[in-house]
Amino acid sequence: MTIDIGLVDEIPVGEGRTFAVDGTQIAVFRLRDGSLRAVDAVCPHRGGPLADGLTDDCVVVCPLHGHTFDMSTGAEVSGAELSVRRYPVEAADGTIRLTLP
Repeated sequence: MTIDIGLVDEIPVGEGRTFAVDGTQIAVFRLRDGSLRAVDAVCPHRGGPLADGLTDDCVVVCPLHGHTFDMSTGAEVSGAELSVRRYPVEAADGTIRLTLP
């Protein structure tokens, strides 16, 4: 199922925002190249707000305890047995379009 969840302009370049989608918190990031990435908004370690974390083109760092997640796979990059779900996301006519499993 693909749904529109907001406007791309709601997210400054290089930052993330959390959207509530069917009872799930999803963090959507607008990367410096303009592309979008989407993962679970809550860190599985201690509930940190991932949308507030630092990002580059590949990863997001949880602002609470520094766990780092690959935004393409959802895996924690240091090998910790933590992961977040990633979601297919794209921009269409200025709208954020998210695909749910």
